[in-house]
Amino acid sequence: MAAVRARVSGATAARIGVVAAAVAMVAKAEAVQDAFAEGATVVAEHHSLLLFLTVAVAGACMAACVFFAVGNPLKRRHPKAPPTFSTGLPVVGNMAAFAKHPLAAVEAGLKAKGPAFTMRLMGKDCTFLLGPEAHAEFFRAKDSEADQAPPYLFMTPVFGKGVVYDAPQKVRFQQLKFAAHGLKAKALAGYVPEIVRECEAFFATWPASGEVDLLEEFSRLIILTASRSLMGPEIRENLFEAVANLFADLDKGITPLSIFWPNAPIPQHWKRNKARKAMVAIFTSVLHKRRESGEKHDDILQVLMDAEYKGAGPLPDEHIAGILIALLFAGQHTSSITTTWTAIHLINDKPLLARVMAEQAAVLGTPAGKLDFENIGQMDLLYHCMKETTRLHPPLIYVMREALVDLPILGGKYVVPKGHTMFASPAISMSMPEAFSNPKAYDPDRFMPPRNEGGSFAYVGFGAGMHGCQGEAFAYTQIRAILSVLLRKFELEPVVPGIPEPNFAAMVVPPSTTHTRVRFTRRKE
Repeated sequence: MAAVRARVSGATAARIGVVAAAVAMVAKAEAVQDAFAEGATVVAEHHSLLLFLTVAVAGACMAACVFFAVGNPLKRRHPKAPPTFSTGLPVVGNMAAFAKHPLAAVEAGLKAKGPAFTMRLMGKDCTFLLGPEAHAEFFRAKDSEADQAPPYLFMTPVFGKGVVYDAPQKVRFQQLKFAAHGLKAKALAGYVPEIVRECEAFFATWPASGEVDLLEEFSRLIILTASRSLMGPEIRENLFEAVANLFADLDKGITPLSIFWPNAPIPQHWKRNKARKAMVAIFTSVLHKRRESGEKHDDILQVLMDAEYKGAGPLPDEHIAGILIALLFAGQHTSSITTTWTAIHLINDKPLLARVMAEQAAVLGTPAGKLDFENIGQMDLLYHCMKETTRLHPPLIYVMREALVDLPILGGKYVVPKGHTMFASPAISMSMPEAFSNPKAYDPDRFMPPRNEGGSFAYVGFGAGMHGCQGEAFAYTQIRAILSVLLRKFELEPVVPGIPEPNFAAMVVPPSTTHTRVRFTRRKE
């Protein structure tokens, strides 16, 4: 503390004292966690303890917000740094606006300052790069210049130590390479029959007619198909319910607070930690049994079991489990949300749906035609519908990297200073008129000849350049298979017509559930 006080003003030191006091309160509050761990129930007699925990956590967060928002007053500003943008009340205005509506706050910055600007959020200098020209360096920068890991370290309690963002760069690249090997075209061709089998079985449980919530149904179906192709038959056939329930607890353990305080003493984090421990135990048991049996399977679990780190031997079971969890997180929400948005747009646009159905007939011949990797790849219009969905409704409205060096942008007009967290926004950038014509309209034909929109970093629905998403081909194959089976088996109409608003309260942005219910009628075979 003495070293810190030597560098900052007395006022800043006082703020540090406030934070320290608040953290001390939280240390006392952590005793409540032990009560939960020992099986104490949340009844009236524990109300005062829970209230104390809530006040302590809130106090610590508020104190930290004050200190972090003001930051180090002696820190020098880079002479070519992008302009700064602030909104609302001093100290808390930026974070309040960002929390209320994460896109509107940044769109206000775009209007006021242009495509590159910096906001201070929770103690971090956050530089937003918006539009194809501004965010080009975000995606082009080498990993020695900008790193994904620091902004996403809040996922370490979910993925585990030494896995993905918590791993050194060289190890992380190897882990991503192992996963990518299981997502190549040859592997995808083998997954398609399993995905189709899961779809057929899933939709066979629907009655002749009725109502369903598409987001809920696709969420269940996506984890079924993922568990089959990623985790293998042992999980899918014997342990699926347990894994699905544990995944739900892991998912709920990632809250907005988690981004800034990954191990805050809150019930969601306690359940998350317990769920991860149980999921690792399940995966470890499957790994041991598969090794003992000597059986080999065509799934990513087998790819990871057979992989070896350079000069370090096979992956530890803990790493295999963590990578599988990371793959589930990467695909579950993004795929289920994209499938839902695409279906909503199709059933609200009858001429477009008719064109999609005509393509299905042309590719498959009959409604009972056999789906395989090759003919799924021939569904160009459905592919462009999905691509337009991820343009207009990207599941991740922001992606982040930390600048490891001073990084020139916009042809050298500005320099993102080392240490800044850079934000690219697929949601904002792909809705800018300089990126796409009539950007608010849902128009899959924009990607087809002769228009061919989306080049030069305009389309970033799955990242771009050397930092494109490795799971893009898997996602497009999986979603086309699901929609092909669904649309050929059922006629659909929305319960509430129209396109819903995005639900920005969620970490991965789904449609508001007011418009996700549909009526279905099974087609005659």
